[in-house]
Amino acid sequence: MNRELIHIIEQMSRERGIAKESILGNLEAALLSAVRKKYGLEREIKINIDDESGEIKISYMKTVVEKVTDAHEEVSLEEALKTDSAVELGSDFESPISLDDFGRIAAQTAKQVLFQRVREAEKDAIYDEYKDKAGEIVNGVVIRRGKGSYYVALGRAEALLPIKSTLPTETLKRGDTVRALIEEVRVAQKGPVILLSRSHPSFVAELFKMEIPEIYEGIVEIKSIVREAGDRTKLTVESKNSMVDPVGACVGMKGTRVQSIVRELRGERIDIIPWTDDPRILLSKALSPATVESVGINEEEKSALVVVNDQQLSIAIGKKGQNVRLAMKLTGWDIDIISETEYNKMRKGEIEMQLEEELNDADAADYAAEHPEENVASEDEKNEE
Repeated sequence: MNRELIHIIEQMSRERGIAKESILGNLEAALLSAVRKKYGLEREIKINIDDESGEIKISYMKTVVEKVTDAHEEVSLEEALKTDSAVELGSDFESPISLDDFGRIAAQTAKQVLFQRVREAEKDAIYDEYKDKAGEIVNGVVIRRGKGSYYVALGRAEALLPIKSTLPTETLKRGDTVRALIEEVRVAQKGPVILLSRSHPSFVAELFKMEIPEIYEGIVEIKSIVREAGDRTKLTVESKNSMVDPVGACVGMKGTRVQSIVRELRGERIDIIPWTDDPRILLSKALSPATVESVGINEEEKSALVVVNDQQLSIAIGKKGQNVRLAMKLTGWDIDIISETEYNKMRKGEIEMQLEEELNDADAADYAAEHPEENVASEDEKNEE
């Protein structure tokens, strides 16, 4: 029976990821609770479980007396000497308690306490395992769909994948294998909560880290990334090695590397942009797939006016303004986009206005030259004032 107990504890340790010593400690606590429930003892109780043999020894301290008046608190000197020849009157004596003396209620109490402590230890172990994994990608299996979330099994842990954090084009079913980012791990009343996301920009960044060796090794760095899940992601990349093309490394031979990421994202479009300190070039590339004709910038206000070919205007702006919106988030610049036609009209208007001002100035100068007396009169009026 004792060896069977150790076997059960070892099996529980493996299945639930709890240290064997922790389970033994919980078992001791459960037995202590049962002893106190059975005997109501307030004195010191000692419980020892041999982690090899499984032998359980329980004892509590009694006072050695000449004549016993309270069997729960005292032991006779004669009885104590049978176990310990060095015992004296008034000293403490460890009186053994047999497990056979436990009643059904006490045994049930021990069982309940043990299961409760083990569940708590399991929750702590799960939290300790995942608390430092926020920002990492994990693989799980969908076990059910609840109100507003999918429940995903991650080994012995259960995580939540909110439906709003999935891709708009996907519907998951029970048994589906899903890859997601651990967005947050927190402690709640019922245990640790592991929140997953497939819509977070960092999910794409981590996919690139997994699929692109140069990013994993730090040769290529993702400088910034923005995303509208299900539609488009834009990211800027920079190479720490002049011999390595950062965009080429991410795209791969015939696009094989980036296509594996696109498949995971259910066809989401990805724009990979080479990072540069020149804002004009960066802004031009950030509006990909549109072709930009020219860029004018105001560095103080960090704003830009971008001119594109008339046929490229709708591409540069994007559906419902998505492309330019993502470009602004990616670069941190305010961007106004106009077509070449609009720009030419604007420039023509500015030129006409400038010519008109120059003509007015010239007319005023000619008039002053032809009527010098008015200039003199004006000077006299000023002097009088």
